[in-house]
Amino acid sequence: MTIAVIDYGMGNLHSVAKALEHVTHENVIVTRDARRIRGATRLVLPGQGAIRDCMGELERTELRGLVEELLAQQAKPLLGICVGQQMLFDRSEENGGIDCLGFLPGQVRRFPTDMQDARGRRLKVPHMGWNLVHQHHEHPLWAGIDQDEHFYFVHGYYAEAADDAHVLGTTDYGRVTAHVAVGRDATFAVQFHPEKSSRAGLRLLENFVQWMP
Repeated sequence: MTIAVIDYGMGNLHSVAKALEHVTHENVIVTRDARRIRGATRLVLPGQGAIRDCMGELERTELRGLVEELLAQQAKPLLGICVGQQMLFDRSEENGGIDCLGFLPGQVRRFPTDMQDARGRRLKVPHMGWNLVHQHHEHPLWAGIDQDEHFYFVHGYYAEAADDAHVLGTTDYGRVTAHVAVGRDATFAVQFHPEKSSRAGLRLLENFVQWMP
């Protein structure tokens, strides 16, 4: 049994791998080798930075076609993290507009710069730090995680899924309700960083390792 963290040059690859190793005895590898990715039993698609750079590196490393193939097949569990979640949608507003993988219908939008909290205090963009996640639909990856548990975020853009059935978790930031956990079939993806989210994040990773969609 092998979990492959897909290495296309973007994301906290080794932090994610170390967190997975903490919750499982399965073999965890960081790789861009297509043969090893295809042979893995579970996949992790990380991402960090600008969407243009992430999509560009996916092309440059010749992994985009493989990722699209694996998403289409839905033959094994896949976990998207941070920009690895955003990449699953049709398009992002970042960098003037970037076409993404189109696995989930919807858009990735920029947080407004003039947002305020309930007391009228200005909110920072990017959204950085701990925020609660409301479980919008039940899912095996929420097992053992409290409703409205806190997870760690770093993002200036947020996903807006077109189909409510794909929305598994939300976060309110100012007047925006961000779809921070989404999924379909054997794919589950989150905007937050489970590897940086203490006990709740490790539990989500453990649930992913045990998930049999």
